[in-house]
Amino acid sequence: MRRLFLWIILLPALASAQGRHVMKFDTGWKFFGGDTAVAKDPVFDDGGWRRLDLPHDWSIEGPFDKQNSTGQAEGGLPAGVCWYRKHFRLPAAGVVLVDFDGIYRNSEVWINGHYLGRRPNGYISFQYELTPWLRAGGENVLAVRVDNAQQPNSRWYSGTGIYRHVWLTTLSRIFVDHWGTFVTTPEVGGRSARIHVSTTIRKALPGVHEVKLETTLFNMEGGLEGHATRRLLLKDSLDVANQDLIVSSPHLWSPEHVYLYKVRTRLISEGHVLDEYFTYTGVRRFRFDVQKGFILNGVPLKIKGVCLHHDLGALGAAVNKSAIIRQLRLLKEMGCNAIRTSHNPPAPELLDACDRMGFIVMDEAFDMWRKKKNKYDYSLDFPVWHVRDLQDQVLRDRNHPSVFIWSIGNEIREQFDSTGISLARELAGIVRSLDTTRPVTSALTETDTMKNFIYRSGALDIIGLNYNHEKYDSVLLKYSGHPFIASETTSALETRGHYDMPSDSIRRWPAAAKAPLVGANPDYTVSAYDNVSAYWGSTHEETWKAAKRDPFVSGLFIWTGFDYLGEPTPYPWPARSSYFGIIDLAGFPKDVYYMYQSEWTATPVLHIFPHWNWKAGQAVDVWAYYNQADEVELFLNGRSLGIRRKQGDDLHVMWRVAFEPGVLRAVSRKNGRVVLEREVRTAGPATRIKLSVDHSTLRADGEDLAFITVRIVDAQGQRVPDANPLLHFSVEGAGVLAGADNGYEADLESFQGADHRAYNGLCLGIVRSGRKGGKVVVRVSGEGVAPSVLTISSSSLFP
Repeated sequence: MRRLFLWIILLPALASAQGRHVMKFDTGWKFFGGDTAVAKDPVFDDGGWRRLDLPHDWSIEGPFDKQNSTGQAEGGLPAGVCWYRKHFRLPAAGVVLVDFDGIYRNSEVWINGHYLGRRPNGYISFQYELTPWLRAGGENVLAVRVDNAQQPNSRWYSGTGIYRHVWLTTLSRIFVDHWGTFVTTPEVGGRSARIHVSTTIRKALPGVHEVKLETTLFNMEGGLEGHATRRLLLKDSLDVANQDLIVSSPHLWSPEHVYLYKVRTRLISEGHVLDEYFTYTGVRRFRFDVQKGFILNGVPLKIKGVCLHHDLGALGAAVNKSAIIRQLRLLKEMGCNAIRTSHNPPAPELLDACDRMGFIVMDEAFDMWRKKKNKYDYSLDFPVWHVRDLQDQVLRDRNHPSVFIWSIGNEIREQFDSTGISLARELAGIVRSLDTTRPVTSALTETDTMKNFIYRSGALDIIGLNYNHEKYDSVLLKYSGHPFIASETTSALETRGHYDMPSDSIRRWPAAAKAPLVGANPDYTVSAYDNVSAYWGSTHEETWKAAKRDPFVSGLFIWTGFDYLGEPTPYPWPARSSYFGIIDLAGFPKDVYYMYQSEWTATPVLHIFPHWNWKAGQAVDVWAYYNQADEVELFLNGRSLGIRRKQGDDLHVMWRVAFEPGVLRAVSRKNGRVVLEREVRTAGPATRIKLSVDHSTLRADGEDLAFITVRIVDAQGQRVPDANPLLHFSVEGAGVLAGADNGYEADLESFQGADHRAYNGLCLGIVRSGRKGGKVVVRVSGEGVAPSVLTISSSSLFP
């Protein structure tokens, strides 16, 4: 969780020390795409290198190409070796640290030519101390080599470079250690809660020093809730101190009622504050029950989750808080309440946002252990690095109230041999040595318990099973005594806005692992009717019916919330991104989004599809997702086509209609009273562009984003469902074009270019703010359509 810090007064007794200050260390880096052995040398001339700000994903800038070494599974974008260098000056300081939230991958770091170390894991956060090698008052050079050249090393798009934030921290010589607080709530009742705070203190001084540890708890409104002090004699370089705080009438954290407390930790000596460190926490109690599933704050709650990879569509892997919040907002509006971080540690910003927006998180560590899934993947580094990497993940993430489950692996191949027993026990033991407040799971695929050695290890608190929804009925018998969660489900396939007739038969594309792809579309599309899935999976409706039926199923994580770059099952090249998402890569919901909204929320829903532009007389299947109603009646040009009601466990209703142009209107009713009305109209020729934006004011911080939806419409403003004109984006003023996308999985146009084609009447433009306020003017023009202009503002005074 990102901490907030203040400059503090120098302590006379520690003349060389100063208080804690943390600064974002992202701006003004130099970049070179290639390798050179002398770039670590501080006197190396990098004047010709490109200047940029972090986070940065080098791969997303390159062209899609079938010949790239990453291959189709990683999106067909380039990768390789690259370098980053940062020149900076610092006054004399006590202790200076640099934190990298994530570098993909095989990073090596030097300060002023001194080698600090290597971290091969592309998803882990890590820290180095710079103090001994800094030149006080002079120029310092931080050099980072990134090696993502050995390919393939991932089953999905990874990105390349310093793609998460960097932080520089200056400290006194007595300070709260890295990830140095652990806040738990061992006792939670209606009238009070006990909050336990364990603080690790580091001393970079010889001798014995007395300090006062002061811990204060604040509520969400800033009011004082609790206070504890303790005198400490620090003899060793590391000391751990424990304190308890009591909160009266605590506000409990849940997805429906998010409430965060703030813990302030101070180290004080002779009246001077040496360090001040903030940790956010949430008070909640939960358990997983064999019969009743997940129980949060005494109330059963079905976990309604999705799996997310780390890429942000057109932005690639480069972390951006605005993009993460946009993803979570769309999922929250759908009724989603949980995220699985498939299949590696996430960006800290994701967990911060889940804390504040109310998502339950399964925090996952590894996609493989010793046995590989790709030739050059993390299995090569696992023997040496898995202990350190897992420890760092748990230490970093264990204060987040959104984190409820630790997952030690996904579809690990050691399920199938006896090494799975010892490794599962070791990994679960590492987690429990650092956190006993959350259960441990692993996402399994082998359902024969005698053949599944990870299950046989006895190391798992919860059984996580991927797919196999037809076997949920046997869970209580097969996994006797273990709570159960559907750790990965579905793998349904859809292309947003594309529809194949008829819709009432289910297809598996392909039908088996080595089976030919029969019935595939020549344009690399998949019907959006939710009747196609990968052979190992199931449709959204098949899965949700099984998961919601049984209370012992604690919940599910659908594969996936959003389309992601890479893994474009079922198609060969030029398909370059997945079809699994409930929401497409550009962030436009597919139709099945509204099925979940009708099932997962109390918001009244009536969604009818498809569009209404077809050939005269063609038989068209019209589906409706709805809730809060008994029935839906469909009208075509004012003529009733009949009333439909869900029967049994139905999740939608359907009419087969002979197409005629005009207006298709649906009316939902409850007890005879109208709840909602929705309509789709036949669109005419595309005539103009219509722009809308998710928010009209940006922060002038060089990072904030505006997501602009481009609709291709007819003369009446109706979106034209098959309009695909080539568009040109122009951005002037206090912002720049950060990317563009249309959500089509086989589009090979660069996300970074100013020209991008619409798909099925939609396109997305992403504008990034500059570091100075002002107006941002966005112009979009296109082939055969009238252009449009949108003006947004950027302000340094944004709250």
